[in-house]
Amino acid sequence: MDLQAVFRNWFIACLLICTVTGSVLSQPLYQEDQQLWKPQKDEVFLQESVQKIPTDEPVTAVAATQGTCYALVGKQLFQVEDGKLLSASQAPEQVVRLKAAGGAVWALTSHGIYRNQGKAWKLIDNQIFVDVCMHAGALHAATSEEIFRLENDRFVSTKPEGGYYTSNMTMLMEDGTQLHADPVRLGPIDHIESYSGTLYILRPGRIVLFDGKTVNDDFVDWGVLPSRSTRDFLSYGSRLFIATDRGLGVLQGAALKTIRGEDGLPVENTTCLERGFDQDIWIGTERGAVRMLNDEWHYFGADIWLPDNRVNALAVDNQQVFIATNGGLSILSYEPYTLQKKAAYYEHHLEAWGHKRMGFIHTLDLKNGEWVREISDNDGSHTASYLAAMCYKYAVTGDKQAREEAVESFKAMLWLEQVTPIDGFFARSIWSITGDKGEMGKHGSGGLPAKWYPTPDGKWYWKGDTSSDEAIAHFYSVSLFHDLVADGKEKEMAREHLAKISNYIIDCGWTLHDMDGKPTRWGRWNPEYLLRPYGYVDRGVNGLEALTFMQTALALTGNQKFADGYQQLIDWGYPANTIRQKNVFPPENIAPWDDELAFYSYYTLLRYEKDPVLRSVYLRSLERTWEVKRMEHIPWFNFAYGVITGNDCDVQASVEHLRAWTLDPTEHSFRNSHRDDLHVEAGYTSYEGGLKAISPREKNVVRGSRNAVVLDGGRHGHRIMEPTGFVRDYWMGRYHGFIEAPETNDPKLLDVEVGDPEGAAPYQGPSRPKVY
Repeated sequence: MDLQAVFRNWFIACLLICTVTGSVLSQPLYQEDQQLWKPQKDEVFLQESVQKIPTDEPVTAVAATQGTCYALVGKQLFQVEDGKLLSASQAPEQVVRLKAAGGAVWALTSHGIYRNQGKAWKLIDNQIFVDVCMHAGALHAATSEEIFRLENDRFVSTKPEGGYYTSNMTMLMEDGTQLHADPVRLGPIDHIESYSGTLYILRPGRIVLFDGKTVNDDFVDWGVLPSRSTRDFLSYGSRLFIATDRGLGVLQGAALKTIRGEDGLPVENTTCLERGFDQDIWIGTERGAVRMLNDEWHYFGADIWLPDNRVNALAVDNQQVFIATNGGLSILSYEPYTLQKKAAYYEHHLEAWGHKRMGFIHTLDLKNGEWVREISDNDGSHTASYLAAMCYKYAVTGDKQAREEAVESFKAMLWLEQVTPIDGFFARSIWSITGDKGEMGKHGSGGLPAKWYPTPDGKWYWKGDTSSDEAIAHFYSVSLFHDLVADGKEKEMAREHLAKISNYIIDCGWTLHDMDGKPTRWGRWNPEYLLRPYGYVDRGVNGLEALTFMQTALALTGNQKFADGYQQLIDWGYPANTIRQKNVFPPENIAPWDDELAFYSYYTLLRYEKDPVLRSVYLRSLERTWEVKRMEHIPWFNFAYGVITGNDCDVQASVEHLRAWTLDPTEHSFRNSHRDDLHVEAGYTSYEGGLKAISPREKNVVRGSRNAVVLDGGRHGHRIMEPTGFVRDYWMGRYHGFIEAPETNDPKLLDVEVGDPEGAAPYQGPSRPKVY
C-alpha cells in the first residue's frame, strides 16, 4: 500500500472517530507521556535600566561613593543629581582624574590632590598625583615616581631610606645589600593597585610589584601581556586584570593569561576597569561597556545604553553604574525583578504608551515630534501575539482583565474579516478616516501599491492584498482563544471565523482573491504556485500553513468540506514538502518571519493532528527546523518545540533570554558587527550563516520572534516597538510549565506601579462596529 493510501485510510477513520465522539480537544492543549525538559524557577534577578545624560564635551572622569557621584566634563567638575549634571560647588579646577577610595571621592589635579567626604572639597597635598588605592587598610597615592601613604591627613613617602632595591640578582651583594650605578626607579607610574597583600604598579606596557623595599619586575613565571599598550588595571579576588588594546591580561599567581574575543570578551580594545556590586567586573572599551559576571558577558553599546561608544571611565556605587563616554554620561540602575514583574511592566507599557486601539496592537512612529500609531501591513498578525498572550495569561491566572483583553483583540480579528464585503476575505488593517493620525501606507506587498478600500458608511478604509502570514496568524491566535478562553457565543464566532476563511481559500482554488477577483500577492497555497519554479521556495511553509488551515477548521467544525480539503493537500504531497520547509540557503531565500509562521503552524496543526503517520512527518519537519533555530535561544521556538515533543528544549537558555530583554522598547540604533566575540556558542551549529546569537540586551526589542543573528539595526529612536513578544513567550512558558510561578509574595516583585500616559494620544475616532 502506498503512502497516499495510508494517509487516506487513516484520515477517514479519524474523521469517523471525531464525528462520533464530538471531542476536539481536551485540556491541557498538549499532553506528553514523558517530559525531558526541566521547569525553571522565576527567581528574582537584577534588571537594568538606563538614563543617558548627553554632553557637548567628553566626560573624561567619573567617581561615586555613598550616593554621591562626580563627573568631569571638559575642564569642569559636575555633581550628578536626579539625572542631571549640576556644577559642583567650590570644586577644584584643572582636574585630571577622579577616584573613589576609602569612603571619599578624590580629585587628582595639576596642582594637588583634593578629597570630598560628602560635604566639601579639601586640599590634602599640592603634589601632582596620578592614582590612589586602598592597601593594607590605608589610602595610598602615587605620583609618577613615588608612592605615599595617608597618615593623619598627610601623605608620607613609602620610599626606603637607602633607596629602592631591584629584583635583578646581579646587583645583590653577599651581605644582602645592593649596589646600583643608577638609582632604581619605581616609576614611571600610571596606576597602582593592591593585589594579594602587595602593591602593584602599572607602568606603560609593564607591571611591577613593590613590597616596600624592592621593585620587582621578575615575578611572572608563565605568560606575557597581550599588548604593551596598557590602559588600566584592577585587582579582584585571586586575579589582577590589565586593560590593553588587545584584550585583558589576567595575572593569577605567577601566571599571566589573556582574555580575548574567543573567550567571550565582546571588545578587545579595552580602556578602563571597575569593580562591580555583585561579584562582577566592569570593562570600558573603545566600542562600548562590558559587564563580566561569572561566565556571562553583558555588552552595552551606543545608542541603546550609551550616548557614545568610547568609554573613558567607570564608577560603581550601590547598584548603579556610571559610564563616562565622549558623548555624555550613562547611569545604569539595577532593580530586583521577576519575569512576572517584567511581563507586568510591558503590559502597563502597552497601555500607557498608546499601543492599543480598538483591540489592535500597533507600533509607534515619531512623526513631526509626536508619537503616532502605525496602521501597518500586518495589524492582524501584530495583534495575534497579544491575543495569544492574554489567552495564556487567563488560562494560568483566571484574571478577568486578561480575559477582557483577549476578548477585545479577538473582536478586532473578527472585524478584519467582517469589514470586507466578501465572506472569508479579511483585511490587513483598518484605517479610521477621522480618528487616525499620520497617513495611510502607500506601499503593499513586495513593493506593490497599497490597496485601500472604503467602507459604505464612509468611516473606514480597509487594506487588501492580504497575505499568508496574516492568514496563519488568525488560525494560531483565534484557535487558542477558542480552546482557552471562549465560552458560548464566543466559541461559535471563533469556529465561524476560521471556517469562513478556510472555505474562501478552497473556493478560490487555494488562494486568497482580492476585490478584483485575482489572487493577492502572497495569499497562495495552490500547487500551480507552490510546485512550480515561481513559488517553489515557499512550498514547505505555505504547504504547512494550508494543512493547518484545513485541520484546524475540521477539528473545530467537523465539516466534511475541510476533511476533503485536507485530503486534497495530502494527495498533492504537501505533508512531505513540509519536512524541508526551513530554507537555509541561498541567503536570499532566508526569510526570518517565515520561522514564526512555521511555528504558528506547527503549534496549531500538531495540537489537533492525532494520526501517528502524519504526525511523524510533521515532527520530522519540526525537528529539522528547531535544530536550525535553537542556536538563537528564542523562547517561542524552544517552548513550542518542547511542548509538542516533550523533548529537552533549552529551557534555561530561554529564561535567560527573557531576563535579558531591555525595558525600553524604543528602537535605538545598535551595532554588533565590530565585536571580537562573534562566534557560534559551543554545542550549537549555525546553519544559516549567523555569526552569533545576539542577546536581547544588545539589540532592540523586536516583534514576536525575529532573527537573533542580526548584528546591526535600529531606527535612531524614531520608533517604539510593541513588546508583545515577551508577554506572549512568558505566559506561554507559564501555561505549559516551562516557567514556574514566582515563590515570592512581595507585590513589589510581581507588579509595577502604573505611570502617567505617554506616547501616542488616545484614539478619538468612531468606535469599532459590533461584531457579535
